[in-house]
Amino acid sequence: MKRPLISFSTIYTFRAIELEKKCKSLPNSATHHCFGCSPINPSGLQMNFYTNDSAVFSDVTVPRHLCGWNNLIHGGILSTILDEIMSWAAIYLLKRITLTKLMTIEFLKPVYIDHALKAEGKVLELKGKHEAVMEGILSNGDGAICTRSTANFAIFSPAVAKRLGIADEEHLNWFEQICNT
Repeated sequence: MKRPLISFSTIYTFRAIELEKKCKSLPNSATHHCFGCSPINPSGLQMNFYTNDSAVFSDVTVPRHLCGWNNLIHGGILSTILDEIMSWAAIYLLKRITLTKLMTIEFLKPVYIDHALKAEGKVLELKGKHEAVMEGILSNGDGAICTRSTANFAIFSPAVAKRLGIADEEHLNWFEQICNT
């Protein structure tokens, strides 16, 4: 009797499920309108995040209204997903408030709307007390890397972020929840 073939896509899905089981969810806030992660922004990506304490992940499916050419996701949306995953990775892993300073993106393969994608963000390097180099990877359902980014982020303590007007008390409370997860 022949065994049925299991596709790479099926294996990738099983690995993604196993990874997610080993991870913990990061809390989000329903009081902001961020295009990338707000659960109340009907036009946004509504990304959710989870971590294994060495990287941050998000499973995202981009809806049709955010396409570029034909059935491809617009490059600006791919950039947003990568910026968002790297930001959340920096916030959670470094326990700091972040702002993107510089971002480089490689568009490696076409990425299609209405297909499941996995975003992964991690810290590559700390440059002193105020800057971090991050990496973001966006993979398709077959596990192929489609888009990759590195970025430099300015990092701030909560006190400095408040003093500079980057974050108000409500956002600092949310930040504290993430750090205590």
